[in-house]
Amino acid sequence: MPQEKVLKDAQHRMDKTIEFFQSELSGIRTGKASPALVENMNVDYYGTSTRLREIAGISTPEVRMILIQPWDPGAISAITKAINTSSLGITPVSDGKVIRLPIPELDEERRKDLIKTTKNIAEDNRVAVRNIRREINDDLKKLQKDGQISEDEYHRLHDVVQKNTDDHIKKIDNLLKTKEEEIMKV
Repeated sequence: MPQEKVLKDAQHRMDKTIEFFQSELSGIRTGKASPALVENMNVDYYGTSTRLREIAGISTPEVRMILIQPWDPGAISAITKAINTSSLGITPVSDGKVIRLPIPELDEERRKDLIKTTKNIAEDNRVAVRNIRREINDDLKKLQKDGQISEDEYHRLHDVVQKNTDDHIKKIDNLLKTKEEEIMKV
């Protein structure tokens, strides 16, 4: 049945949006060290844009310290450059073998900036979910127009898509609330 395929597609795409939002949130620092802050950072490694986690081991030996140990010591300068040009606002310290990222305490102004950024990311993802809803509703309307589903079935499916959209937006809101609490926690 074509309508089942359309609904599965909607569910899958909305779930992917939530996963993407979660990965974006993990990259926002909260005052404590987490490998997620840097693991997806792109490094220009011998002319190729490579994720940091693919060229180095990343650990958190202390609450406020990230330790990056490149498998190739020649990558240290490229990693340091990537960290310096990122929006992290952390200065890396290198001893030639490992890179240490001391995570400073967040001041009130920086916390507010991070919350503002987090809210913007959440809104972008809400818009993505709504765009998926609009596209799926267009697909359902086309199925109705082509006579593959009845008008009643169209309205029933439209309601299912709306409920799915509301559920995903609620998930985004809950993730945002949790991240805001994490950022504001001193």
